[in-house]
Amino acid sequence: MRYEVTDDDTAVRLGSGDVPVLATPRLIAWMEAATVRAAAPFLGAGQTSVGTAVRVQHLRATRVGGEIEVTAEPATAAPAGRRLAFAVRAVDGSGGVVATGEIERAIVDRQRFLAPPSETGAGR
Repeated sequence: MRYEVTDDDTAVRLGSGDVPVLATPRLIAWMEAATVRAAAPFLGAGQTSVGTAVRVQHLRATRVGGEIEVTAEPATAAPAGRRLAFAVRAVDGSGGVVATGEIERAIVDRQRFLAPPSETGAGR
């Protein structure tokens, strides 16, 4: 997935810093979006995936106007039950590695996940 950094993506705009460069929270959101797409082949009918863990190292600043390519690849050939792990990477237009890490997702039943707690037995 390819993105161009805009003023709305900066640390200043998102409140995560005081410099006008790509904010780490926005970068992580882009990486998570890549894992949503990469998780799709592992999902059955009525299933979705939800994020459960993020470990990312933001290594290099990217200015407004810079381009970022974000990829997510399964960390293992087959998922471990309902857990999916993805190796994520962001590279800028000059080929520099902006960030690397791992994001985990869990496969859940969409209706059950969205049901009010009283319908799922939670809290009992």
